[in-house]
Amino acid sequence: MTQQNAQHITSNAEKFQNAEQLWFWFLYSKSVQNGFAQNRGIQTRRVCELLDVETLVTKLYLSGKLTNAELDVMKKFGDRRRAPHQYIWAENRAASLWRSAMDTIGAAAIKRGWIEQ
Repeated sequence: MTQQNAQHITSNAEKFQNAEQLWFWFLYSKSVQNGFAQNRGIQTRRVCELLDVETLVTKLYLSGKLTNAELDVMKKFGDRRRAPHQYIWAENRAASLWRSAMDTIGAAAIKRGWIEQ
C-alpha cells in the first residue's frame, strides 16, 4: 500500500477517544469475528485493524511495558464490558492495574495516531 492510499484510508476512519474505547472495541470486534457475538450493524470505520491492536498489545507485553497482572485485569474486565471501579474495595487493585495498562496502551496508540488528542 502506498503512503498516499494509507493516508486516504486513515483520513476517512474514525479515531478512538481513549485507550478504553480502543480496548473494548477490540474485544467486541474479536468476539464478533470468532462468532461469539452478533454484529449489531455498527459499521464505523476505524483507523486500525484488529491485528494492529493485537500486535501492539503483544509488543508492549514482550517489551515489559505490560505485565501479566495487567493483561489478566484487561481480559477479566473486558469480558465484563466495563472497567474496574476504584471505589469498590474488591476492585481497588484491579482498578490500579487497569489504569496503568490503559495509560501504556494509550501512549502507544497516540503515537500511532489511533486516539484523538
